[in-house]
Amino acid sequence: MLQRTEETDAALVDRLQQAAFNYFLKHSNPDNGLVADTSVANVPCSIAAVGFALSSYTVAVERGWMTRADAIARTTTTLCFFANGHQGRERHAIGYRGFFYHFLHMDTGHRAWNSELSTIDTTLLVAGVLTAAAYFDGDDEAETEIRRLATLIYERIDWHWALNKGETICMGWKPSSGFLRWRWQGYDEAVLLYALALASPTHPIPQSSYDAFTSSYSWMLFNEKCYLYAGPFFIHLFSHAWIDFRGIRDRPMAARDSDYFRNTQICIEVQRDYAERNPGNFIGYSRDIWGLSASDGPPPSRSRHGDRRPSVLGYAARGAPLGPDDGTLAPWCALAALPYDREAAISGTRALLQAYPDLCYEGRFPGGFNPSVKTAGPEGWVDDRCVGIDQGLLVMSIENDRSDFIWSLMRKSDIIRTGLERAGFTGGWLEDEAEDEELKIA
Repeated sequence: MLQRTEETDAALVDRLQQAAFNYFLKHSNPDNGLVADTSVANVPCSIAAVGFALSSYTVAVERGWMTRADAIARTTTTLCFFANGHQGRERHAIGYRGFFYHFLHMDTGHRAWNSELSTIDTTLLVAGVLTAAAYFDGDDEAETEIRRLATLIYERIDWHWALNKGETICMGWKPSSGFLRWRWQGYDEAVLLYALALASPTHPIPQSSYDAFTSSYSWMLFNEKCYLYAGPFFIHLFSHAWIDFRGIRDRPMAARDSDYFRNTQICIEVQRDYAERNPGNFIGYSRDIWGLSASDGPPPSRSRHGDRRPSVLGYAARGAPLGPDDGTLAPWCALAALPYDREAAISGTRALLQAYPDLCYEGRFPGGFNPSVKTAGPEGWVDDRCVGIDQGLLVMSIENDRSDFIWSLMRKSDIIRTGLERAGFTGGWLEDEAEDEELKIA
């Protein structure tokens, strides 16, 4: 048997990271910087995927996959589109009140489908914009222009309007019907959203909005460890791709002597334990093959091995341990866990590729697969698409594990620092860097 070495692990991770990055080279429009939501032909742009792309371009420069000049050109094209595109209620608008529609046509950039003005997807886009501004810090005209455009895009967002006279931020708005009835409350991917909204110099929300957001948190116990519950795995990763949560705490976390980084580590244990127990008796689950998250799934008409016919869900936010669960796994989950649990990430990725060697498309993980659905191969049902935000998350997570790269960039961001401090975060690098500043002044 070939003995696994750290070098072969590194080579595997490098290969998967570069393949994930190549998604953005293949599925973007060079004329406006828009990135396709998925790899399926003729789909619209996801503005969240653009945010992951902008962050990934900085990684690509560091890794030697792209020249700095090329990254500057791509970034400037993208920021010019979002800074200069029409904001309004009209059909051809790209956004309104500084926010942007969730999906945009890849060619014109106009609102696609009947998509909402999305507060969280705008957040993920702007996180990428701010990453670019932090990375391209030169004094030359091109890099100065990137920072100018980033400031314009961020400061134009009317976060206070998105409260819609409530305590927490609304999930979205449509020109024809107004605000959606759902709000960002309870633990989800919106920690980053609230940080950006609190830090705004133009349209900030009050600190009480963050308290309202966290007041509906749900806590659970796992192996006598108290952790903040959210079933889908992506929730424990999205804000964390940009924010280094190690050692910094808001009030709810401080009250339980934890932080969001450790909470993600416990969530990984929960996911692995759930897959090992496999209460639904689905095919393929094990301690190393796991990953319940938001993903597409098989259509409900498919039959299953053993003539079992529980419901399959199509697209759903699957989660552990409370479900829902229909045997569909998101294959990128283990690798995305790399900064939090290296053993789980490497063992899980290797087990997955060994059991399902034909799972990847062009070296990239698809959005989901379900071995319990009958097909010619052991993979069962496999999503026919790769998803842009999944690929970007992998690029960033791997680089944070390797070098803290994105985390270190964003630790230097006055916007991120201000937002976290206004939310009540203390400790860790927030205090370390504050002390450094005091020493410089003295």
